[in-house]
Order: sequence, then structure tokens, then C-alpha cells
Amino acid sequence: MKIFRLFTLLIFFTIFLSCGPLEDFRQFTERDIQPPVFISMGAESQDTLKLEFSEEIGKNIDNLHFNPNMDVSVLDIENTILKIHFTDSLEPGFMYKIEISVNDTAGNSLTVLSNFYGFNPNLPDVAINEFTCQGSSTNPDKVELRVLSEGNIAGMCIYEGIDTIWKQKKVLPAIDVKKDDYLIIHFKPQGIPEEIDETVSKDTSGGLNANPNAWDLWIEGGSGLSGNNGVITVFSNPMGILVDGLIYSNRTSSSDEKYRGFGSNATMNKADRLVELEAWAPDSTLIRPEDAINPEDSTATRSICREAVCSDTNRAEDWHIVPTSTSSFGEINSN
Repeated sequence: MKIFRLFTLLIFFTIFLSCGPLEDFRQFTERDIQPPVFISMGAESQDTLKLEFSEEIGKNIDNLHFNPNMDVSVLDIENTILKIHFTDSLEPGFMYKIEISVNDTAGNSLTVLSNFYGFNPNLPDVAINEFTCQGSSTNPDKVELRVLSEGNIAGMCIYEGIDTIWKQKKVLPAIDVKKDDYLIIHFKPQGIPEEIDETVSKDTSGGLNANPNAWDLWIEGGSGLSGNNGVITVFSNPMGILVDGLIYSNRTSSSDEKYRGFGSNATMNKADRLVELEAWAPDSTLIRPEDAINPEDSTATRSICREAVCSDTNRAEDWHIVPTSTSSFGEINSN
């Protein structure tokens, strides 16, 4: 009993001594203690890199490094936008690395480590023109791009997927192209030395289905395209704007109860992203597998292609499957 009374007394004095005035912590909770959020970055001209943040940033940049090294002439900060002006022009399509630390007006710091690509002022218009996704050992999967205007493709990026969710990609090298040139991207190479990316001459590459009349490019370690359910896109650079895109699927809305019939959350999200970027036009508010190109009857030699006169309404109706052995990579499409 004595021990219990002693214990009770100790608790009383502890409570009594702790009943002094509480410190006002509101001054701390009302302060801005969150760093700015990095939103986007991209070269907007040959000598200017633009970065955008979620809130106004301070005028002092404590840490700024590039790889390879680039000399900076001017730092232009206006509210949430930072523009870095370089002394020399960026190389079109070349990948640079940046490390930069910024502070918001409350002093909260954020460090960004990322890649960006040199601005290409001479990008041509291109369209995905033909593809096979049911390839064989002698006719592996490939995608053809048709050039619609003269330019240089340096830095363009083709994805199996979309910019935010992808399985394979190829950043295209610098090639001066002319209207009605064709580029063939081989998605399942053999990995032999003859599979050379052609940048000067169209007839330097070997390998399966290399075409002497087209620019042959190879995805290193490529595993081929998804056979029945996929998205293919082309962007101005890996962090750039969408140039063209398509979706193909042999599924339906009733294929399963989840993911609107697309079979996986990833495929559904890629389809939604394609619509968000206005690269595909579904029949209803939400895209369904029925809105996609159906590849069911295609084969390694029965390619999926546009009409010879390239039309692009961002619908499956733009595409058809050609008869056996009439795929036309590197030349005008079969109608």
C-alpha cells in the first residue's frame, strides 16, 4: 500500500510540474516549410533551357553543373520560371545532364538532377506508316516512319509505349531526311555487327530485312513488340511533344472486368495518355479496346499500314491489314 501511495504521489507532482504555460508553436506551423516542386524542363531554343517550378523561386542559384560542361551567359528568373541561356548552342538531339539547386522565397531548397536534350530547330514532320507486331524468326517486328517534310530527325524518340510508361525506346540519331523518305526501326534485332544505324547512306546496314532504300535503325537488345495489345508513339525528343501515336488491341470491353478490358493497368494508362495527348480519338469519353486497331489477322508478312496517301484521323479506320506477302517497308504502302 505504501508503494502504491508513493507511486500516486509521484504521478501527482509530475502532472503539477508540467502544468506551466504551453509554448505557442503556431509560428512554426504557419511558416512555409515545403520546398518547391519541379514541374518540367526542356530546351526552348538552341541556346536556352527552360525549367518550371510550382512556386516562385529565389534569385540565388547555389549549385549549377552540366555534363558535358556548358558555359552559362545569363540566368533569367521570373516567378516560377527559370531560363538558362548558354554561351554556345546546344547540339540538336544530344542528351545533357544537369544538377541544379534552387530555393523558394521562404528559403526551402530543392535539388534537381535530370537529363535534357538539345533543341532541334529542323525537325521534319513524320508519321507512323506501317508496322508488324506478329513477327517471325525471318521477319521480326518493325515499325516504319514516313517522312512528310524535309529536316533532321536528331533526338526524336520512338517508344513501345508512351513517354510516361514504356517498355522499349530508341532515340533517333542525326539524319538529314527528305520528303517521302522511310525509316525502319527494327524492334527485334539479332545483335550482329552488321546491324548498323544508317546515318549517311541507306545501304550500309545488314541484318534481317535491312532495306537499301530506307534508313535502317536498330533497337539494341530489342525484344519485339507486344503481339496483340500495345501502344507505339513518336515524340520530338524523349521529354518533348508527341508527334504521332497509335494503339492496337484484339481485346474487348468484356475481355475482363478490370481495366476496361485492356488486360492490365499499364496498358489502360497508356491508352488514356494517348487520348490525353489528343493522339487517338475514342468513340466515347473513355477509350476502349474496341477503339484500337485490331491486329488479329496480321502476320509477319501481313503488315498493318495506312493508305498510300497518308491520312491521319487518329482512329483505327486509318489502318488496314494487307494480303499475305504484300508488306511494303521502305516503299509506298499497298492499298
